[in-house]
Amino acid sequence: MRAFLFLLSHRGRCLSLFGRRSLASRDLKGVAEVIRDGAKVVVMLGAGASVSSGLPDFRSPGTGLYENLQAYGLPYPEAVFELDYFRQNPEPFYELARSLWPGSRPPTPTHLFVRLLDDKRQLVRCYTQNIDSLESAAGLSTDAVVAAHGNFDSATCIDNGRDVDASELRAALFAGNEAMRRLNARYGGLVKSDIVFFGEPLPDRFFATLQRDFLAADLLLVVGTSLRVYPFASLIDLVAPTTPRLLVNRDRVGENLPFKNTVASGFDFSENATLPRDVFYRGDADDAAFALADFIGWREDLDALVHQFSAEAAADY
Repeated sequence: MRAFLFLLSHRGRCLSLFGRRSLASRDLKGVAEVIRDGAKVVVMLGAGASVSSGLPDFRSPGTGLYENLQAYGLPYPEAVFELDYFRQNPEPFYELARSLWPGSRPPTPTHLFVRLLDDKRQLVRCYTQNIDSLESAAGLSTDAVVAAHGNFDSATCIDNGRDVDASELRAALFAGNEAMRRLNARYGGLVKSDIVFFGEPLPDRFFATLQRDFLAADLLLVVGTSLRVYPFASLIDLVAPTTPRLLVNRDRVGENLPFKNTVASGFDFSENATLPRDVFYRGDADDAAFALADFIGWREDLDALVHQFSAEAAADY
């Protein structure tokens, strides 16, 4: 955390030699040219990157996960992600885990575009707010992904810190409540996926890779996030002051971040920006992924991956 705060407050001096690539135009075509020229890319993903997979969101009336959990008598929706409540009543979280467990839905074209960046050795790292593990489903290695809020790829007994194999937890979850009770008894306490609950610290890995990753970035892609959750939202200001940044989202966000003592504070999409390096694409993540692939010349590769994973999902179904 100390290194993270240092980088925020000193990045003007630390990063002045980096981020030398510039945009020929402040649109997807300009961003695509930077990628085509071999840029090293850091990607930040939010919930919008996973929408087309069919995963339900948390708050939509009638279909949101929070609403579906009300049958369990939650005092308020967010209680499902609180440790104190989990200790009293773990079943709502276990039900949520069954709903979200990876493997039932294919990765989206957005995830597969990130996979292409990795295949072509241009991905520095993918930082994700999502807990759905669709990054690993797309074929990204554990090293290529930093899950800021954890995911279902690992599990722990919260009472003694013992590691639990994720496949063992999955088997017990889907076998029913009695199987979960046996699993908890075997490990000496309550077992949960390594998803960050309210009040828990972010994974050490989140902070361990920040400095070298954002120093290395020639381009930052920010996809499908409201940029309201910290410290994740602050990452957009860790790249060099001249490094191009693309926001893909349905709404324009991230323009006024609360780090006023630093060189930059959020995006500046204005036409008269002092540093004309920020691009906003209003729309769906997958549409942007296909458009970028078209401009770069990767459309055939992306279509092949989409077809491959769609066929595998259909076969599994």
